[in-house]
Amino acid sequence: MDLRPFNLDEKLLLRSDGTSVYITQDLGTAQLRYDDFKPQELYYVVGNEQIYHFDVLKLVLKLLGRDWADDILHISYGMVELPEGKMKSREGTVVDADELMEEMYETAKKTTTELGKLDNPDDTEWTELFEMLGMGALKYFILRVDPKKNMLFNPKESIDFNGNTGPFIQYTHARIRSLLRKAKSRGFHYTGSDPSNIPVILPLEKDILKLLHEFPDAVNEAARNLSPAVIANYCYELAREYNQFYQEIPVLKETDEHLRGFRLGLSQFTGDVIRKGMRLLGIAVPEKM
Repeated sequence: MDLRPFNLDEKLLLRSDGTSVYITQDLGTAQLRYDDFKPQELYYVVGNEQIYHFDVLKLVLKLLGRDWADDILHISYGMVELPEGKMKSREGTVVDADELMEEMYETAKKTTTELGKLDNPDDTEWTELFEMLGMGALKYFILRVDPKKNMLFNPKESIDFNGNTGPFIQYTHARIRSLLRKAKSRGFHYTGSDPSNIPVILPLEKDILKLLHEFPDAVNEAARNLSPAVIANYCYELAREYNQFYQEIPVLKETDEHLRGFRLGLSQFTGDVIRKGMRLLGIAVPEKM
C-alpha cells in the first residue's frame, strides 16, 4: 500500500510468495479481536520503538474500511535499562525476567534482614514477605515513571525503605496495621468518633485529610491519561505525609479519648487507601513487618 499521501511510506503487506510479515499478522489479529469481542477500544501495550508500526496499522485498517480502526490505541512505553547498560538481545545482554525477579527476592531478603524490619516471622512468613517486597519494589519502581520515558532500574535502590519505593509504602501500611493492633489490644475505640468533640485538627492532619479526599481524583486522572504513575506517586505522597504525622504527633499516647480516636481513625483510613491504591498497581501490602 502506498501511504505516502498520508506522510508515511510504502508498506509491504504480503511477500511475493504469499508469506506474511509482521503487519500482515497484526492486521489479521486486529480483525479477530474486533470480531470476537466488539471492544469499545483496542489497546496495544508495546514499546515506543513501534510507534510508526502502529500508525501504519491504524491507517491500513482505516483504508480497508474498518471504521473501528479509530478505536485502536497504542500505549507506548519507554525502555528499561539496568546499571550495566541497555539490554540488547544481539549482544547477549538481555536479562531474563525470572532471573530479575529472583534477584529482587534476594535483595529484599538481604535488605530487610539487615535493617531488622522483621518481627520474628516463621519461615513461611519470611518467604511470603520477601516475595511481596521484591515484586512490590520491581513493579513500583517501573510504574512510578511516566510510561513514555526511558528509565534506569537499579534493584538495590528499589528496595530502599526510606525513599520513593514500593517497600517504603509497604512498610508504612505495616506500621499502620501494627498501630491499630496495639490500639485494639488496649481497648481503644476509634470508629464513629464525633468530629465536634475533637479539640483541634493540626496542619499535618489536615494535609492527610486533603490527600485522602483527592484519592478518587487521582484514580480518575490515571484512567484518563492511561498512566499508573499517577496512582504510584499519590501512594508515595500519602505514605510520606503519614510517616511525618506518625513521627511528630502522638497517637496511642494521646490522653484525650476523642482526639486519640480521631487519629486512630485517620490512620485506619490512610492504611485502607494505601492498600487500595497499591492493589490498583498490582502490588500487595503486608499486615506486619
